[in-house]
Amino acid sequence: MENFEKILAEIPKNVKLVAVSKTKSEQHIINIYNKGHKIFGENKVQELVAKFENLPKDIEWHMIGHLQTNKVKLIAPFVSLIHSVDSLKLLEEINKRALQNNRIIDCLLEIHIAKEESKFGYSQKEAMQLLNNETLDKLSNIRIVGLMGMASYTDDKDSVIKEFQSLTSFFKILKDNYPNKLPYFKEISMGMSGDYKEAIFAGATMVRIGSLIFGSR
Repeated sequence: MENFEKILAEIPKNVKLVAVSKTKSEQHIINIYNKGHKIFGENKVQELVAKFENLPKDIEWHMIGHLQTNKVKLIAPFVSLIHSVDSLKLLEEINKRALQNNRIIDCLLEIHIAKEESKFGYSQKEAMQLLNNETLDKLSNIRIVGLMGMASYTDDKDSVIKEFQSLTSFFKILKDNYPNKLPYFKEISMGMSGDYKEAIFAGATMVRIGSLIFGSR
């Protein structure tokens, strides 16, 4: 917890901090909330729902983990931003559930930038294909507001920066080429406890920090 103010001071004012509270108690969250912070990220739907129900309603909840279509209905009433959209099917389900809740839900497209094959996300080619798909134009209860990516797990900082820079470059390509389809496009969510400084250097507008704030799990 003592690191929270230090991290906050290091992050530029134009970069949002998502405090990743997965596996942490509601009291841990309240401790940070009482310092004036209101953006928290969770990666499991059931945990996210339970915390939403028990904690202050002005918290801005972000879903940062892999999201299954059959779980969307549980978070659709309240989630502020879904970071991990990796299929048209998922976007269609989010749109359907947003409509049922009379909401518009903001989403980020997850782009695969790491060397590990195990990580989720679109390739750049797949993301372009999605944006060229006419089905997307009919989804009026979602907004694609940016991109999310996770760098390779490595100590090679130069390699990590290059991966983050590739996401920033792709963000600019999409923003320039799809102005009508992406009118709300402004967020680049990248960087976690181990590499958030590299992410900010490479152009992140949003960093997801957990263990540095709350301690290791």
